[in-house]
Amino acid sequence: MTRVALTTLGCKVNQYESAEIIEDLKKRGFTIVPFDSEADIYIVNTCTVTGKTDCQSRQLLRRAHRKNPSAAIVATGCYAQIAPDKLTSLPGIKMVVGTEAKKEIPRMISNIAKNGQKVIVSDMAFMELLSPTPVDQFPGHTRAFLKVQDGCDSFCSYCIVPYARGRSRSLPEDAVISQIKKFVASGYREIVLTGIHLGLYGHDLVPKTGLIKLLRRIENLGIIDRLRISSIEPMEITDEIIAHLRDSKVVCRHLHIPLQSGDDGILTSMKRNYTSRQFRDVIEKICAAIPEIALGMDVMVGFPGEGEKEFTNTRDFIESIPLAYLHVFPYSIRPGTVAAEIPGQVQEAIKKERARDLRTLGREKRIAFNSRFIGKRLSVLIENRKDRETGLFKGFSDNYIPFLIKDGDQSLANCIVDIVSYGASKEKLLGKKVIHA
Repeated sequence: MTRVALTTLGCKVNQYESAEIIEDLKKRGFTIVPFDSEADIYIVNTCTVTGKTDCQSRQLLRRAHRKNPSAAIVATGCYAQIAPDKLTSLPGIKMVVGTEAKKEIPRMISNIAKNGQKVIVSDMAFMELLSPTPVDQFPGHTRAFLKVQDGCDSFCSYCIVPYARGRSRSLPEDAVISQIKKFVASGYREIVLTGIHLGLYGHDLVPKTGLIKLLRRIENLGIIDRLRISSIEPMEITDEIIAHLRDSKVVCRHLHIPLQSGDDGILTSMKRNYTSRQFRDVIEKICAAIPEIALGMDVMVGFPGEGEKEFTNTRDFIESIPLAYLHVFPYSIRPGTVAAEIPGQVQEAIKKERARDLRTLGREKRIAFNSRFIGKRLSVLIENRKDRETGLFKGFSDNYIPFLIKDGDQSLANCIVDIVSYGASKEKLLGKKVIHA
């Protein structure tokens, strides 16, 4: 049987699409093996959000060739969509497949070694439909990701994603519900709704709908224990969404919100559609309604024109708002974007220093947020993998606090358990199961 190894970089949408590929491969009789083992075919689902992910994608493709020089290698995903010419020259590459044709890889690779090198990259500007995907399993994951939206209409000045993913497209509500039922039948207790621009969900459907209507329908059906929302833009967090999160018995108290910068001049240059004051107002409104909510944020350092004053504004802003964790990204020039032509590019050494500073602040914020819940009872979904460092079972609370479970055992895996925290270990809480009388 043909051995196939697949690895994924980037976002949860990519992870969902990789799960789709793996499931189809299994149905067609391929044997799935770990990426670091010898395989007949290697597939790398690439990311191009930064120059670093471009480099990581190339490194993984080269690593596959070194592992088995006679293997056929497939490059797919966003980097393959944007820069196929940079991948065709790498050793062992037999196929470069863009974003739209990704789901056809299991069908196409049957004759991969016989037909020479193929490049299958279509123009994403003309993609209008988002088709349902028959995914039942996420190997190695306790929670399932469900792609309900793809593409982006924002065209922020630094971002290549709209060119790699196309315009915003949504999965019809009935298809979303059907997919949730499949995941539940496979034993999943928590589903993460994902998308490239999730707040635009339903705007392209006929009749037009929205994310809040989808959340309400899922809640009313009572078909899943936990529902988590992935990244959502600040100005798309409406009063209705906040009220639903406050009152919901299903949707987790957790939002991931891209900030990108705390300086208004930089936000304008980035073509973001809010000011720091508007962002703060949204955060304050959320926290007033849901005090225990975990708010994660993305921030970019070293955007063109970011001097010490602008960076200090961003740092001070982040320090002043109640966030649970921070994802920090140094700005990376993406050819073809507006920001690539903006003067005042920041030196790499300065970007690294600023990123290090904000990551330290992010760790402090995470520890401070977690410490609020020591001694409190939280609902935790226990994962089926142990923590590498401690050997303890681990899990996440509904408000996204990572837990290490004392006296946990395999019987708790994939269970939602009441846990009381009795201390902390770095950026995680230590907890024990509540014994009910």
